[in-house]
Amino acid sequence: MYSKRLHRALADYLGLGLALIVLIAFFATTTDYFFTLITFRTIANQIPDAVIIATGMTFVLIIAGIDLSVGSVLALGGAVFGLAITSWHFPLFLAAVLCIAVGMICGAVNGVMVAKWRLPAFIVTLGMLEAARGGAYLVTTSKTHYIGTSVEWITARGMMGLSVSFLIALFIVIIAQFILSYTIFGRSMFALGGNEEAARLSGIPINYIKTAVYTLCGGLAALAAVIHCAKLTAADPNAGIGYELQAIAAVVIGGTSLMGGRGSVINTFIGVIIIAVLENGLVQMGAQDPIKRLVTGAVIIIAVVLDYYRRRP
Repeated sequence: MYSKRLHRALADYLGLGLALIVLIAFFATTTDYFFTLITFRTIANQIPDAVIIATGMTFVLIIAGIDLSVGSVLALGGAVFGLAITSWHFPLFLAAVLCIAVGMICGAVNGVMVAKWRLPAFIVTLGMLEAARGGAYLVTTSKTHYIGTSVEWITARGMMGLSVSFLIALFIVIIAQFILSYTIFGRSMFALGGNEEAARLSGIPINYIKTAVYTLCGGLAALAAVIHCAKLTAADPNAGIGYELQAIAAVVIGGTSLMGGRGSVINTFIGVIIIAVLENGLVQMGAQDPIKRLVTGAVIIIAVVLDYYRRRP
């Protein structure tokens, strides 16, 4: 059984790696400046917030859930983060802790309603999407608030041209994959997503697992908010619009099943890179936004179709 899982994981890694290599090779031959160190560094420094949000979304999809609120939670967390620094004069670390706490509270509310009240995750998180976005507008009075240069170091380029935020995202990926692969909590998530009733009969505390996963997802969205604010050196109430769809796209491209029970954070990381490479390559080719959306949408549909055929007996 373990050998079968290992072979499947290796096949997924190799398949995604090959897809990424083909994509890079295509843009390298069709554009003049894509295959350069500058392009790859730019992509690496663009994706940290997307990687962190997609990591939380991976956990949620593994338990056969969904979270449509992560973009709005990012905006609310960023608004609180900016207010804490500019108006309450919190140190950067405490402002970040407060921001993450707000995200975890939003996630916990989602989790409790999904787990305890048995409400559909789609409806619950859709409601949180609107509530958190409204909260972001209230906190910022619907204006972008400049935070200042004290946060710039988070996204500033350092060793080998990589930012601190990229290293943070990489650390989150490693820890999250370790949780999935080597902890009881991770195995419980897979069991819950594979068959909830069987997991319950096996003694797995499914309500606790669901609540914890949604709480983690909210906290990670808020951590991404800190990085997003550092990019802009500002708190923007419109931040994160559409991020939930981007996160789901990256997770699905990475091979995590929409039906639950299977997934990998490393694969999700590769999925984020594939989307970033695709978008940057299309920009260098001069593609307009409608074309970029069409191509990205086609890639997502192909990933979903492949997932369907993988799950067939």
